Amino acid sequence: MSREQKRSLLLIAAAAVLLIGLHFVPVTGWLKLVLYLIPYLLVGGETLVDACKGIYNRQPFDENLLMAVATVGAMVLGDYPEAVSVMLFYQIGELFESYAVGRSRKNIGDLMDIRPDFAYVETADGIVRVKPEEVAVGDTIVVKPGERVPLDGTVLTGTSALNMSALTGESAPVDSGSVNLSGVLRLRVEKVYAESTVARILELVENSSLKKAHTERFITKFARVYTPSVCGAALALAILPPVVRLIMGIPADWGEWIYRALTFLVISCPCALVISIPLSFFGGIGGASARGILIKGSSYLEMLAKTDRVVFDKTGTLTRGTFAVTAVRPAQPELSEQALLQLAAAAERFSDHPVSQSLRRAAGQLPETLVTTDARELAGHGVTAQVGGRAVAAGNAKLMATLGLTAPAVDEIGTVIHVAADGAYLGYIVIS
Repeated sequence: MSREQKRSLLLIAAAAVLLIGLHFVPVTGWLKLVLYLIPYLLVGGETLVDACKGIYNRQPFDENLLMAVATVGAMVLGDYPEAVSVMLFYQIGELFESYAVGRSRKNIGDLMDIRPDFAYVETADGIVRVKPEEVAVGDTIVVKPGERVPLDGTVLTGTSALNMSALTGESAPVDSGSVNLSGVLRLRVEKVYAESTVARILELVENSSLKKAHTERFITKFARVYTPSVCGAALALAILPPVVRLIMGIPADWGEWIYRALTFLVISCPCALVISIPLSFFGGIGGASARGILIKGSSYLEMLAKTDRVVFDKTGTLTRGTFAVTAVRPAQPELSEQALLQLAAAAERFSDHPVSQSLRRAAGQLPETLVTTDARELAGHGVTAQVGGRAVAAGNAKLMATLGLTAPAVDEIGTVIHVAADGAYLGYIVIS
């Protein structure tokens, strides 16, 4: 909860305790009014101020005015507990609304975490860290492993696999994209930050609430007519029946009809109707953002409500989008699948590549004898290392060729990791 929400919760709790306590205090007259004003102003003070601001700005017809008129009227009629209770329940509803909106905003903000914090620009004086907005087209930037690619550009030097899932939805690392997983890259900037892919995605997220659905547009127009109508109807209910009664020679009973008018105001308060529609859409967008889904506006959410068939084409929607070992094929009869897997995992021990991570997960706890030293990562090929006193290589067919070994053709689906040790081919592992 935010600081403001915690403050509202404390005021609501204090007002509720006072309201319950005053029920057992035998007081009357002005003292009773003063005592009940304390919890009333605790929870209703800001509502009264907002109602006055609305009147001053010539925009009086909102829920603040309705709640202010209804509760102040109840206080004037001497129904102090009712006035405090109505304002108390209203503020509880406002707190729930604020909390829901806050969570949705946080979820949307988390989805926008693809924003790069800085860029490293190569200059004559060395590498300088600057804001992405300050980088010009044609500048050369350096992207280290684990960093976001801050701007659209062309790779000048370096080889790496990058995570583009935030841009394309595909979880498989590719040779260009958003987050650098391995290797240092030098890029020539092709677009300023405002025109970059990341900036366009952020703009979509930030403006998602501006694209209103048909239902939202309707309820906004409806509220402009509904709220003044309610106020007019309540005023008529307070005045017309007593006047008619007077004309008929019956006691006007002003207090009773004013009480009914105030009750009508509370019941007809449009906040539940006018707020719930936009809040539902906003909560839906926020809920989707919490699951990594960007919905560009309420209109698209409304379309989804009418959808009865969906066609998926992206990894990460129907599949988990994480790498896993799917096959281990030793080339030597005396070598077990587990031994081949552990040897490859030990060689890949110090690599942050997702393929290496999947090997380590599949191998589990490695034996203490498989000590890894002199590990080297060969960009675009694989890794070599000393594992338990053996020269081990794990990588693609090109790496095997550099070692003078011939890797067999593999027709299994997935990424193939060939393993060799001490100049002998040991087999391959398939990762999908």
